[in-house]
Amino acid sequence: MFKYGIDQLSVDKVMAIAKGELKASLTEKTISKVKECRRKVEVMANGFDAIYGVNTGFGPLCDVQITPDETSKLQENLLITHAVGVGNPIDKELSKIMMITKVHALCQGFSGVRLELIERIIYFIENNLLPVVPEQGSVGASGDLAPLSHLFLPILGEGEFWNGDKIVDAKSVLADHNLTPLKLEAKEGLGLINGTQFILAHTIVGLKKMDYLLDLADLAGAMSLEGYKGSESPFKAELHSIRPFKGTQHVAERMRMLVAGSENIASHLTCERVQDPYSLRCIPQVHGASRNAYYHLEELATVEMNSVTDNPIILSETEAISGGNFHGQPLAMAIDYGALASSELGNISDRRCYLLLEGKYGLPRLLTASGGLNSGFMIPQYTTAALVTENKSLCFPPSADSVPTSLGQEDHVSMGSISGRKFNQILGNIEKILAIELMYAAQALEFRRPSKFSPIVEDTFAVIRKKVDKLEDDRVLRYDINNMVEMVKNQVFRVK
Repeated sequence: MFKYGIDQLSVDKVMAIAKGELKASLTEKTISKVKECRRKVEVMANGFDAIYGVNTGFGPLCDVQITPDETSKLQENLLITHAVGVGNPIDKELSKIMMITKVHALCQGFSGVRLELIERIIYFIENNLLPVVPEQGSVGASGDLAPLSHLFLPILGEGEFWNGDKIVDAKSVLADHNLTPLKLEAKEGLGLINGTQFILAHTIVGLKKMDYLLDLADLAGAMSLEGYKGSESPFKAELHSIRPFKGTQHVAERMRMLVAGSENIASHLTCERVQDPYSLRCIPQVHGASRNAYYHLEELATVEMNSVTDNPIILSETEAISGGNFHGQPLAMAIDYGALASSELGNISDRRCYLLLEGKYGLPRLLTASGGLNSGFMIPQYTTAALVTENKSLCFPPSADSVPTSLGQEDHVSMGSISGRKFNQILGNIEKILAIELMYAAQALEFRRPSKFSPIVEDTFAVIRKKVDKLEDDRVLRYDINNMVEMVKNQVFRVK
C-alpha cells in the first residue's frame, strides 16, 4: 500500500500504481495536512491583503485584486482559458501518471486545495477515467499549464475522457458515474495547473524504457561480439578499476557475465587479431556513459516526483510564497542529457551492424552465403542509419532555448515538455535499431556453428529463432524486423 503525501514515490512505484499493481491511498495524517493547509488559504481568501493566485489575477494580471465573490469564477476561468493545447493526444498511460504525481504533490500539504478535489482525482485514477490531453502547447514554466488544464477540465464537467479508443465528452462520463462537476475555490485552479507533471510523466515513462534498453544494448553488443568473434579482454575488471566511472564498471561487469562460458570466444584467444573496432572494444565506455546519464536523470526525477511544484506555496495564514518551483529547468536539462545518451546507444549499435556486414573473419559479406543473386542483410542497415540520423536531429536541446511569454512576466521558460517528448521519440527509435542489431547478430551466429556461445546468448538466439528464421534466400525482411521490434517493445528478452 502506497500512502500519498507520506511515502516516497519512485519510477517503479509510479508505474505499479498506474498499472493497478500497487494500491495507493490517503492516510489520516495526509488528510490532516491537506485540511490544515486549506484552512490557511480560506483565511487568506477572506482577507484584505493581495495574495497571488488566491485573490488576484494571474501572470501579468497579478496586480488586479479579486473579490471573494469572484474567487470561484477566477479559478475556473484559469483552467478554461489555459486549455489551449494542440496536436495528437498523449498516451493514456501518461495522463494517468500525470494524475498520480499531481495527487502526491498536492498531498504534501503546501498547495491549499480541498480534500474533495484530491479525492475526485483519485477516483479518476482508480476508475481509469483518463482525460484527453494534447501533446503540444507547454513551454515548461509556470508549470505545464496547457496539458494540466486539459487534464483537469473534466473535474469541471468540461473537456474529454477516453472511452477505449474513442473520445467522449466529460459531462456524459461524469453522469455515468453519478458524479457532479466540482466548483473550484480559491487557489485550486493554480494548484491543479501549476506544476511539472507533464514533463515528469514523460521522464518516468522514458526512464522505465531506457532502463531496459540499456541492458538490451549490452546484450546486443555481446551477441555481436560473439558473431564477430571479438575479444573479451577489454571488459576485464582490472582495466576499469583504474578509470572507475560507475556506468563503465557496471557495463564491463555485465559484458563479462553475458559472454561467460562461451566456447566461441575462447576458441580464438590466440588468433592473429590485435584489437577489435571501437564499437565492440569500447562498449563499456560508450554504454557506460549512457548509464551515467540515466543515473543522473533518475536521481533528479525522483526528487521531482516527491516535490511540490505549484505556486504559490502556502506556509501560514499570512505567508504564501510566490516562487518558481513550477519551473521545468531542473528536469529539462537532464532530459536533454538523457536524450543524447539514448541516441548514442543507437549510434554504436548501427556501427556494430555495419561490422557484421563487412565479410571479415569468417563471416560472409552481407551475412549471406549466396551474395550476388541475394542482397542478404544489406538494406536493414540503411534503416538503422536513417534512425540514427533522425535521432541526431532530435538531440537539439530544447532546454537551451527560451521564448518569453505572458507579456514578459514569464520571461524565461524551460521548454522541458518538448525535451520529454523528444526523449521518448529517441527511445522509440532505439528499440528499432537494437531489434535490427539482434537480428543481424543472430544471423552472424549461424556462421559460427558448431561452436557454442554463452548460455545467455544461446537463450537469446533461441528466442529470436522462434520468430525470425535464418536468412537463406532473400525474402521480405519487413516482417522479420516488425517481429523483432515487437519483441523488444514487449521486453521478452532476458537481459539480466
